[in-house]
Order: sequence, then C-alpha cells, then structure tokens
Amino acid sequence: MSKAIVIDRYGGPEVMAIRELDCAAPGAGEVLVRQHAIGVNFIDVYHRTGLYPYPLPLTPGSEGAGEVVAIGDDVSDVRIGDRVAYSVALGGYSEQRIVPASQLVPLPDFIDYDTAAAVMLKGLTAYYLLHDTWPVGPGETLLFHAAAGGMGLIACQWAASLGARVIGTAGGPEKVALALQNGCEAAIDYRADDFVARVRELTDGEGVDVVYDGVGQAIFEQSLDCLRPRGLMVSYGNATGPVAVPDLGILARKGSLFLTRPTGAHYFATRQATLRAADALFNAIARGAIKPYIGQRFPLADAAAAHRALEGRATLGSTLLIP
Repeated sequence: MSKAIVIDRYGGPEVMAIRELDCAAPGAGEVLVRQHAIGVNFIDVYHRTGLYPYPLPLTPGSEGAGEVVAIGDDVSDVRIGDRVAYSVALGGYSEQRIVPASQLVPLPDFIDYDTAAAVMLKGLTAYYLLHDTWPVGPGETLLFHAAAGGMGLIACQWAASLGARVIGTAGGPEKVALALQNGCEAAIDYRADDFVARVRELTDGEGVDVVYDGVGQAIFEQSLDCLRPRGLMVSYGNATGPVAVPDLGILARKGSLFLTRPTGAHYFATRQATLRAADALFNAIARGAIKPYIGQRFPLADAAAAHRALEGRATLGSTLLIP
C-alpha cells in the first residue's frame, strides 16, 4: 500500500484527499520509484481545477525525485537503487509511483532529492525558454514576471549567467528583494508600481527584447507594451487565467510583435532532448550559476495547504511536499 493524494472532482484545494492505494507493479518499460521529495507547481492547480482536464479520479503532481525500488520488463538503463528524478504529467503526489523508465533522469551525487524535486520541471522549463524558445545571449534585456517564484528564481539566475540584463516583477518588498538577489538587475513591485512605465524607464523608452510570462490573463496586454518593436512575448503559463487573443492585429499595432505559447511536451519529445536539458541544468547548478531556493516544505497530507499558499501568492521560490 502507498499513500497518495486523490481528486475525485474538480474544484478548490479541498477536493484533494489522501488515501491508501494498492501499489501496482511496474509494467514493461516502467519502474517503481519510492519518492523522497515532490515538487509543487501551478500546473498542478490547473489539473485540480480542470483547466487542463484529465479523467477522474487523478493524482496531481508532475515533478519529483526518489529511489528506484522495482523495475519492469524491457528496462535496461535503470537499476534498483538508482537515484532519479522526473518531470512527467500526473501521479506525483504519492509516496510511491510508476514512471516510464524513458522519462527518468539519473541524479549526480551532488544533487540531493529536495533540490532535484525543486528544479526538474521548473529548471527544464527554464532551459527551453532561455536556450530554445529564444536563445538568450549577452546584451539582451528580458522581462520576467513572477521573478521570485520557483520558476522565476531559476530562470532569472540562469539568464543573468548567460549575460542578459534581467528585469523582474514580484509582489511585495520581500519578493522584490529576493528577485534582486537572484539574477535580476532591477525588480518591480507590481503591487505598488506601474510595471509598464518602469520597464520603459529602465530601457530608456525602447522596451525589452523578450517578455516571459507565466501569469497570464491579468497582465498579458500590459506585457505587450513592454516589448521593443519585433520583440517576443513568451506566454508559458496562466496563473490568473488563460490568455485569449481575439484580434491578432494587436501584435501589429504594438510593434509587429512575435507571440509564442511553448510547452515542454514539444521541446522534450525525446529522451535525448530531456537528458541534454537536465545535463545543462545540473551543470549550471554545479558551477553556481543556479542556486535553487526552496521556500517552503509541506507534508504530503497537507497538499491542500500547499495549494492555498501557492494560489494566494504566499510562497517564495520552490515548494515541496515531503512523503
């Protein structure tokens, strides 16, 4: 038996309940992982509410790290006892879980379980945003929203290490200070300041090359106003609701802008792509370009409290569940 968070109906944090479940044996190409730490991400909220619908019942969670305790047939590159991490859809909020062997990443000795669970989904996302969606280089200026969140801290540190000038937004003085300590040359308190005006001021009216936005609906159009002509808007999440662009002419009127909505499923369609990104992430941690920040840990049974904190913007950095 294994404890897991189960959702029988879409809704608020209260729909998550912890239950004892039979622990299935891994099938062909699968392994059983005993989890040591589980990452909490906004995509888990989308699964819980049904914004990203999946058949019910479901166990949320897309990021974790642990030890391989059983392997199925046709598994050759993973062994019992291996330390591994993953970033896959659903099933993470559990003591033990089945994962396709092809989607596991081996952990170097210098990456502990908590760090791995804090950076896998967010770090791989940062990789494709900064290296593939727009290859960030020296002298470029970026605007990163929610810069003090788990994703924001990783991405801003990484972007700064690539030579970019990073402007971040965050809510409140504590988060602004954290962003400034983690890669941001300037940080704007969106609760107190007009972030569009501040970005224009900081760039001498020119605007930034790229906006990275995981916030969504509430700030989408204002973010377009932060871009230079022919700049790129990267909408990679929608914490405040999905973005709709009924009139594509807005991109022309605001400067012949580019817009993309990337997802890791397309950037990491192969194991080779995932391993390449994970290797770059772990190397960035090893050389100190990224210093993961875990702001809060909750017991697995308190997953609802973790979601309330995340949705209430009461978290700093990465959030973990501990089985």
